Amino acid sequence: MGNLVFEGCDTVELAKKYGTPLYVISEDYIVDRCREIREDFLDKYEKTMAVYASKAFLIKEMARIIKREGLGMDVVSGGELYTAIQVDFPMDKIVFHGNNKSLYEIEMAIKNDVGRIVVDNITELDLIERTASKYNKISSVLFRITPGVDAHTHKYIQTGQVDSKFGIPLNEDIINIAVKKAINLDHVKLLGFHFHIGSQLYENRGYILAIRKIAYLMKQLKEQLGFITKELNTGGGYGIQYSGDESRKPIKYFTDAIMSELENECKKSGFERPLVIIEPGRWIVGEAGITLYTIGSIKEIPGVRTYVGVDGGMPDNPRPSLYEAKYEGIIANKVGEKLINTVTIAGKCCESGDILIQDLKVPKIESGDVLAVFSTGAYNYSMASNYNRLPKPAVVMVSQGEYRLMVKRETYEDIMRNEL
Repeated sequence: MGNLVFEGCDTVELAKKYGTPLYVISEDYIVDRCREIREDFLDKYEKTMAVYASKAFLIKEMARIIKREGLGMDVVSGGELYTAIQVDFPMDKIVFHGNNKSLYEIEMAIKNDVGRIVVDNITELDLIERTASKYNKISSVLFRITPGVDAHTHKYIQTGQVDSKFGIPLNEDIINIAVKKAINLDHVKLLGFHFHIGSQLYENRGYILAIRKIAYLMKQLKEQLGFITKELNTGGGYGIQYSGDESRKPIKYFTDAIMSELENECKKSGFERPLVIIEPGRWIVGEAGITLYTIGSIKEIPGVRTYVGVDGGMPDNPRPSLYEAKYEGIIANKVGEKLINTVTIAGKCCESGDILIQDLKVPKIESGDVLAVFSTGAYNYSMASNYNRLPKPAVVMVSQGEYRLMVKRETYEDIMRNEL
């Protein structure tokens, strides 16, 4: 019986000190995942690169950790790139994504010499050429390809199917024209291709199918245009464990399959394997995070359900409302007590869909108890909003019994600071 301890820190004490809702992130977990990537991918295979998909969770301290651990970083906006710049992140290790980059963002990327821009469409290619010419630079690019692979995940986080807002279709009449155009530009250097088939994936089969399609494209382009693919970015999307999901698989489950398939395809076609890039995000940080809430209202509807209200919800974790994501939780100040009730955890927003967890087993609970929700490191802080004018929570980093505040809790004044 007692309080939940997370990386040596008493979560109930953290809730008292910093208030709730509160994001708590384990630095140790993040470092362990980065080192697993180094040991089982970067050090295991030549000509490889790993970049952290920062959209999963990005604050300055996260960027510093990734920099320290020797990984690169995948950014998808000017704001994410600006964060990297603020911590002196090596620009040659930046991969800049986005399906509709603005002129300002492209200028920002080119002026700061980012390592690679992932081109999503032909319009963007023209924009990069003009901008690079303006600054007398040569911009290295990859073409994002939609390989036509339907990943087994929620439809909102599939990205590799034919009907996708992302990338250039794997259609000879389209991609061949795009490659021919790119290799004839003066200020663009086409290095190769990128694909991403979806998020929260547990099987490597989709990656193998995509590799086969891209390898065929590489062979065609070499024969028809003399273009040699120097780099292939295979994206990320490796799944983690939420409620009822499979356990997180080791990085080598995905990367060994990717590398083996690509090596075989390149050998069959008689050309050298390109440099391979991976982009894990959620896999690095998802299970590193928990969120702490304070329980308020307890509303029992006899014979129907008991609703337990907490002081956060949709604004700090929109995933259950967006795509029915499921989470597990525990009453942090009553660990070990017998689970005698089943309740539904409701957020405080004026939305019927603001439900964090359905049918959670709990001990006898009271107002003032602290709820800890697991696996909230990815796409919680980064997707947080001020809906209903709720301030965004603070972020605390924990490591080996020590903790430090990384992001201050917003105030009402912060919410209104740009209003006239």
